[in-house]
Amino acid sequence: MPDSISASAADRLASWLDDLGIPAGPRTDRDGISAWDVILDGRRRLDLRVTLILDPSVGLIVWTHLAPPLGDSLRKTFRSLLRWNDEFPLAKFALTDDGRPILSVEIPSRWLDADELGLALARVVGIADRLFEETRPWVWIGGRVPTGYHERTGRTGLLLERYAGRLPELFEA
Repeated sequence: MPDSISASAADRLASWLDDLGIPAGPRTDRDGISAWDVILDGRRRLDLRVTLILDPSVGLIVWTHLAPPLGDSLRKTFRSLLRWNDEFPLAKFALTDDGRPILSVEIPSRWLDADELGLALARVVGIADRLFEETRPWVWIGGRVPTGYHERTGRTGLLLERYAGRLPELFEA
């Protein structure tokens, strides 16, 4: 795919992030593929670092490390992640080589637009919130939430408000 088409798709995605009120980090481009890092806040989980990888000929991958590596004592959490592969449409969980759980959401090029991007980001944040609520001691080293963590306000609250109704399995009151 010519570089101008790749650049155009990447510029469009950056514009969608701006429209969603999500500041993107610097864009990295290589071989027609663009990537950004963004930081999202859920209702409970803040500072979730998410990577967006755009290959205009294939689609967009939205992925994040959900927590530190799983230890043997966390088999229940691992089973939850595997169960969630079936329960949450379009979201897939895996483990890295060092045991960190990751979440990815893929959007094929034919579906990729601003609305699908927002929905994917809200889905990632909603799942991270659910995981945080169910496994709070595991997400933080030593089980301790950092001082001042809950005193901050979410940066991406408007994103969640906009898409919560379309993801009731994640944002039930």
